[in-house]
Amino acid sequence: MTNKDKIKNNPEAEEAAEDDKISEEGDSQDENDTEADDPLKALKSKAESAEQEAKDSYDRFLRVSAEFENYKKRSAREMEGFKKFANEALIKEMLPVVDNLERAIDSSNSNGGSDDSIVEGVNMTLKEILKIFEKFHVQPIQSVGEMFDPGFHEAVMQEESEEHSENTVLKELQKGYLIHDRLLRPSMVIVSKSKENKK
Repeated sequence: MTNKDKIKNNPEAEEAAEDDKISEEGDSQDENDTEADDPLKALKSKAESAEQEAKDSYDRFLRVSAEFENYKKRSAREMEGFKKFANEALIKEMLPVVDNLERAIDSSNSNGGSDDSIVEGVNMTLKEILKIFEKFHVQPIQSVGEMFDPGFHEAVMQEESEEHSENTVLKELQKGYLIHDRLLRPSMVIVSKSKENKK
């Protein structure tokens, strides 16, 4: 007797076989459903990860862009500062030449002007140098009669004075200079002090 004959003769076995067949069909249907859902879920998760990656990339782009803008601004400021003070070292070296020309003119004036043409030539040379200084925003510091400022003045002596208040610049021994707003050289000055009361 074969299995089929056994099933035909046994109605309970026949029902069990049908139940097995239905459950197998249901299982295969579930597998097909999950397979159909999985590609959709996979695509959805891929889309979400791609969207997150795009957001991260955009954030990185914004940060790099901001850093680059800051770098450009910083470079422009540095270049402007470099241009502004590029001649500082050369002008510092020229200051003693200007001092000597001024001394030569002062000494010739105090001696009664021994040779006017030489003094005039020295004066013209000094004026040309001062024009160049002006072109590059170099200016002398006004000191005489001003209050002593350690940021711009270097006091080498003190003199008693009744006419001036204490710490007033009385004389300038050497001119100080500024380039733009930066100190090139402080003025060497003599500063007033109040007279001591003698008893």
